Amino acid sequence: MINQPEHAPASVECVVLDPFLESGATGFDGIRLAQVPFVPGVRLYLAEDAIVLRARLEAQVGGALQQPFWADAWVGGQVLARYIVDHPDVVAGRRVLDVASGSGLIAIAAAMAGAAAVTANEIDPYALAAIALNARANGVAVEVRRGDLLDGDGDDAEVVLAGDVFYSESMSERMLGFLERAAARGARVLVGDPGRPHLPHGRLKVVSSYQVSRVGAIEDAEITRADVLTPVL
Repeated sequence: MINQPEHAPASVECVVLDPFLESGATGFDGIRLAQVPFVPGVRLYLAEDAIVLRARLEAQVGGALQQPFWADAWVGGQVLARYIVDHPDVVAGRRVLDVASGSGLIAIAAAMAGAAAVTANEIDPYALAAIALNARANGVAVEVRRGDLLDGDGDDAEVVLAGDVFYSESMSERMLGFLERAAARGARVLVGDPGRPHLPHGRLKVVSSYQVSRVGAIEDAEITRADVLTPVL
């Protein structure tokens, strides 16, 4: 998810997540490598307790930070990653962009499914560090790209993917414009979403639906269905 920390290091190179790994986290209050419930074969470094992790990160930088969205496997991302695992032909041999990548789950699934090249985009340097860490844990190559891409159209990516990106009104408006421009130039565009309040239903159509049960973040415990969607042009 794209969310800019209020006080963030200037580059991913200066972000170090090692102190927060399970072996270095007293009482397991950091991140630990875990199987993603809905995506067979993928493991991510996820938070034991996102609130405690945020406090530890803030203590590290000496300032306030946004919620570490990258430390949870959100339902929309899990469903889209599962769709890619179930339909590898969608990405196989193609250039893939995962925008607002969060943990990198979708990008990793695309790489495992045989994409020719995968780029995971975020503006949060902690997320980019997590993506790199998670890609290594799964033995795949994922390029991390920092920056706000939403005024563009995804450049030369043949497949554009986005999981759980309609979580605020302002984000929804910008993200939808980006995804529609990418689709209009010929990219295959897929979105994973469990029915967030700001999902623009009339401008997306359902490609596939999945029944889910208690997967993802604690906030998503009651969600029972999530969809894979694409823009209506």
